[in-house]
Amino acid sequence: MILDDILAFNQKFVENEEYKPFETNNIPNKKMVILTCMDTRLQELLPKAMNIHNGDVKMLRNAGAIIPDPFDSIMRGILVAIYELQAEKVLIIGHRDCGMSHMDTDRFIQTMKDKGVKEETIQSLEHAGIHLHDAFLGFDDVEKAVSHSVSIVRNHPLLPSYVTVDGLVIDPNTGKLDLVTTKGE
Repeated sequence: MILDDILAFNQKFVENEEYKPFETNNIPNKKMVILTCMDTRLQELLPKAMNIHNGDVKMLRNAGAIIPDPFDSIMRGILVAIYELQAEKVLIIGHRDCGMSHMDTDRFIQTMKDKGVKEETIQSLEHAGIHLHDAFLGFDDVEKAVSHSVSIVRNHPLLPSYVTVDGLVIDPNTGKLDLVTTKGE
């Protein structure tokens, strides 16, 4: 039902050429890539709070704006934005009241089981070296989490020296940005 509504709306959107105001190329105007949280409250608030418009930045999102591994898909996206799409600045933006703060991985794994994931599947993953408690680990302090992700990017062996990396935290209720760390900190 929802997909049918989306497709019907999209057909009219295209027919009426409502895409025209959003036309741009793939190079970010502000030469910036942002990693932020997938929280729905940030979808429109974050760009408006930062005066970012369509085509200005490359926006990457995940649960908590966390970079758990220096060679994961988020870091790959950051490096592609730098080397292929001319980004020269990286911003890591966490937010207050994040669902990943105080993540209870035991409860989370139990919810998986309650929704049909078999205990055998979880055990098989554990035996294969995939530790769900680590994979879904959250954080207690958003500033520390942002600083940690900033550190991973800044110290990445493939990051060019001209790229600056900063960390911020946004309030999802007001849009207020707080600087957590800036280049050299």
